[in-house]
Amino acid sequence: MKRTKTHGIRKNLKDIWWNSFMVKGCAVWDIHDIPVCRTNRVEKPDSIITWKEAVTIYNKMIARNRRFRHPAYICFYIDDERFDGINGIWFNPYKALRIIRHFAGIITPDFSTNRDFPEYLKGWNTYRMRAFGFWCSTKGINVINNVRWDAESLDFCFLGIPKDSIVAIGTVASRLKFLKNRSEFEQKLLLMIETLRPKIIIVYGSASYPCFDSLWTQGIEIVQYPSSRNRKSSSSKGGAA
Repeated sequence: MKRTKTHGIRKNLKDIWWNSFMVKGCAVWDIHDIPVCRTNRVEKPDSIITWKEAVTIYNKMIARNRRFRHPAYICFYIDDERFDGINGIWFNPYKALRIIRHFAGIITPDFSTNRDFPEYLKGWNTYRMRAFGFWCSTKGINVINNVRWDAESLDFCFLGIPKDSIVAIGTVASRLKFLKNRSEFEQKLLLMIETLRPKIIIVYGSASYPCFDSLWTQGIEIVQYPSSRNRKSSSSKGGAA
């Protein structure tokens, strides 16, 4: 496709922003030039850990066994500064891939699309979520799409995600413990379901809110995974990790 052939034609052009190599071979594109990130995983992950935890495990294990395998999926429901930036997964993707290959798969990166961000920045971060996920899928990595939204990103926040698949959302920073935030979250959740028709929704963080209870009647399976903080809290109290 023309989109994937522009990189490298001009000798002085250095592709540092859209990583066109990541979408090489992408045959299906959504509007606004968002690549469709195929979901090549239908089973539920055994467990989910954060990128920070994955890096720690990798650094600990790689010297002992360069072929080690860890059964967890990697998610990016942490502050962007912990996985993005000049030394992060976007600008050093092959370094990131060396780590990712040792794990069961990934939830696509949760590049922020906060309400107060400029619209075009949110659009770029949406593109990056899908492009990084598509690229990983071409490298044999199991991939599940992360979905994130806000009131000002509804024109593009669901683009590039196949319908009738498994998707993931994070509730760790959604502030749902405050009643005033629940109504808007539920509205956007239902819009996501209407748009994408997911069969399974992975929830990283708490799913103990009424908006999730009603989804079972629609035939949607909700699978909750504890956040890193909750796992640490449970472990310190002698509970199951």
